[in-house]
Formats: sequence, structure tokens, C-alpha cells
Amino acid sequence: MLSWTTVVPVVGVLVLVATWGRALSLVPVVLVAIVLAATVLAAVHHAEVVALRVGEPFGSLVLAVAVTVIEVALIVTLMASGGPGASSLARDTVFAAVMITTNGIVGIALLLGAFKRDTTLFNAEGSGAALATVMTLATLSLVLPTFTTSHPGPQFSGPQLVFAALASLVLYGIFVFTQTVRHRYFFLPVTEEGVIETEEHAEVPTGKAVLLSLGLLLMALIAVVGLAKVESPAIEAGIRAVGFPSSFVGVVIALLVLLPETIAAARAAWRDRIQTSLNLAYGSAIASIGLTIPSIALASVWLTGPLTLGLGPVQMILLLVTVLASVLTVVPGRATRLQAGVHLVLLAAFVFLAVNP
Repeated sequence: MLSWTTVVPVVGVLVLVATWGRALSLVPVVLVAIVLAATVLAAVHHAEVVALRVGEPFGSLVLAVAVTVIEVALIVTLMASGGPGASSLARDTVFAAVMITTNGIVGIALLLGAFKRDTTLFNAEGSGAALATVMTLATLSLVLPTFTTSHPGPQFSGPQLVFAALASLVLYGIFVFTQTVRHRYFFLPVTEEGVIETEEHAEVPTGKAVLLSLGLLLMALIAVVGLAKVESPAIEAGIRAVGFPSSFVGVVIALLVLLPETIAAARAAWRDRIQTSLNLAYGSAIASIGLTIPSIALASVWLTGPLTLGLGPVQMILLLVTVLASVLTVVPGRATRLQAGVHLVLLAAFVFLAVNP
């Protein structure tokens, strides 16, 4: 009861109450940032406790949906406050989430897995299906708006936005049903002999511990959303001060909300559970698009200003190369340090070009 993972979410909520709606100087901003980072780490711990109880692949969905709630809340809050880049904030954040998950989390997981064994193994059927879902969602929501002609600029018309939102929800629902019910074994780890593993090696927590972790997870998520909102003026001011484009705010949001996923995926990879890491990576990308786009479409009813979703030429090229590299990584069902390096270089290129477009 007195562990740091129990205390930090409570402290995060108290700091949120103390700082909400107030202009903060440098020292409080730094302190809030420290509490925010600690709260994110606590959220990772409690999400993993819940995930161990429900097992794979249900456990991967817990954290994926949790971080998507944070992402949607941050995007809507910042878009409502206006400012430069508000119209394209949803696009920038969702695209950053796709690049971070498919290149960053996947690359880190494969690299850590390669330290344990030279060749990492995973279930190509499940990972391939998840990757196909990610790329279909990304194309429908982020690529097509650049080429449609019903509305000027890289934006959907009203009916087109409704279609994209409904299609995203349908695909997300089909994926969740496939992953958790119909073809659950596609998303379970495999051994060198190709046998599907059905048991978690870690000790399953008790029901009481799970209920406590679930409550603290919800508390931590509320604190993360609120504290991120408190920190957002400092983030935007810092980005302007260093001369970065306003679109880099989306990258910062994606990095923040995907930190729990990255840590959880890295831990799973270090335990030689590469399939769990890929479930987290691709599941987060699917949730990021499949839930964020419909939420933003709904919020656009009362949000003022345009909603820019279409990617630019550089972003589309990065997405295309990511698709090709990901397919070649996933199809064999095994990967080495080389594939990890390819994905991490693509992530580095994305971040560099986000700073220097």
C-alpha cells in the first residue's frame, strides 16, 4: 500500500488539483513534469498488473485503449484552445503515433529481443493482420484527404469525414473481435518449434490486487491527462523558443502518451515475449487511429476551425517506406538486429524531418 506505484497516482491527482487553471513559473513547471513522468510509469505498472490477470492478447488491449483515451483528451483540449497548428494537431499526433509504434516500439522490441537470442520469433499471422489493419486505417484517414476534391485543401467534406470515422470504428471492432475471440491464437507467442504458447510465465496477481491496480490506473490516467494539459503551454512555448515547427507539438503528445506502451513493450521483449511487444505496438497504432479519428470527427461538431487530416508529400513517403519495411519484417515471422535497425532509422528520419521539414 505504501509502494511508490500506489502513492504516485494519488500525488499526481493532488498536484493536478493544486495547479489546474494557474499560470506556473519555471520551478513548478519542472516539478509538474517530474510528477507527470512518474505518474506515467505508475500507470504502466498498474496496466501490466491488469494485463497479467486477463492474459494475452486481452492484456495488450488494456494499455492500448488507456493511452488512446489520453491522446484523444489532449488533442481535443489543445484544439479547443486554438493557436497555431490547431487545425492539423489531430493529423500530426496520429501520424506521429503510427510512426512511433510501427518503427520505434517495433524497432526497440526487436533490438532487445536480439540481445536475448540472435533471431527473434513471433506469430506472422497475427502480426501481419494487425499491420494490414494499421495501414488500411492510415490510408483511409490520413492519405485520402490529400487527394479528395469535394473540399479544398487536405480535408474531408462532412460526409467523407463521417465515412472515415465509421470505417475506422468498424475496422477497430473487427480487429478486437479477431484478436480476442475468433482467432485469439494468432496473437499468442510461438516457440522455435512453432508451437503456440498459451501460458504467461509471470505469477498471476490476485483479484484484490487487480481491483486496486485498476482503480489506481484510472486515477493515474486522469492525472496524466490533467497534468499534460497543465504542461501544454510550457511545451508549446518551449517548441517556439527552440524554433521547431508548431506541428512538432503532435510529436511531443504522441511521445508522451506512448511512453507507457514503449516501456511495457521493452519489458516484454526483454522477457523474450516479442509477440506481446508487437501486439502492443500494432494494437496501439490501431487504437490511435480507429478511436481517435471518430472522436475528433465527433468533436469537430462543436470545435471551431478546419480539420486538416491529409498528409504532405514527405510524410506520405515515410509512411510508404514504413509499410514496405514492416511487411518485409513481419511476413517471415522472425527478425534480427538488421530489421530493428531499419525501423529505428526510419523513426530517426521521421523525428529529424519533423524538426527540419
